[in-house]
Amino acid sequence: MLKVHAYQYSESIDIKAFKSDFTAELKYFSPDELFYQIEENKFVYVFKYGVICFLNYDAMKIAEFFKLMTQYTKNRFENKLYEEFVIETDCKHNSFGFNKIEIINADSETLRIIMLNVSHSVALDFYSDQSDILLEGTNHQIQYLENEGKLNISGKNLRRYIGRTLNLKNKISQNLYIFDSPPETWEDENLNKIDIGLKKTFDLQIRYRNIHEDLQIIKENLELFKDLMQYKKSTLLEWIVILLILIEVLNLIVDKIYQ
Repeated sequence: MLKVHAYQYSESIDIKAFKSDFTAELKYFSPDELFYQIEENKFVYVFKYGVICFLNYDAMKIAEFFKLMTQYTKNRFENKLYEEFVIETDCKHNSFGFNKIEIINADSETLRIIMLNVSHSVALDFYSDQSDILLEGTNHQIQYLENEGKLNISGKNLRRYIGRTLNLKNKISQNLYIFDSPPETWEDENLNKIDIGLKKTFDLQIRYRNIHEDLQIIKENLELFKDLMQYKKSTLLEWIVILLILIEVLNLIVDKIYQ
């Protein structure tokens, strides 16, 4: 039995710098991820979006690796999102269960695909939490608008809110290829079945869609807030123009009277 432990360790990891310094056997790499074999059936998977995934690491070794990663990370999290997954090897056929998979062969590519999907699951938990925070904030503004008939947010904070939403949406699109299987699965039927089965086990596509739907709702709310603020500004400008015209008319009347 093998155990996978995946953590949302930080907001991001400097993959390029870590790759140049870490000397373990690199089995797979891309600009966004590094997959290392440390010993037989002992692997570590590092992702640009801040997830670190371990296979057959005990708690002490994981803590040591986290300490090593400190200099390569941005915005480390004290309370790390975490997921554990069990791999049963040398089974008669592949099967999927709750937080568990049974596989025929435990080769490095199969293990990588499993670790990749567990890592995506943890990342989705993190992005879901972030979208929930944004959605809660916009819901608060909508409730205030309903009760008071006006917004309780400044233009600067609204722009920052829009920036956070777009940034989160871009990160999800760039970092998680939930709907696209890794290239290695295209020519290997067994890997493809494992990848598809794990996506269903973790509900990756459903969770991915839910986050995007939440972000779309947030985006629509923010556009409404922006339109309301622009309307408020334009109305204010109209009243200022009317007031200036009125002052000018009064000045003309006063001038006529004194003449």
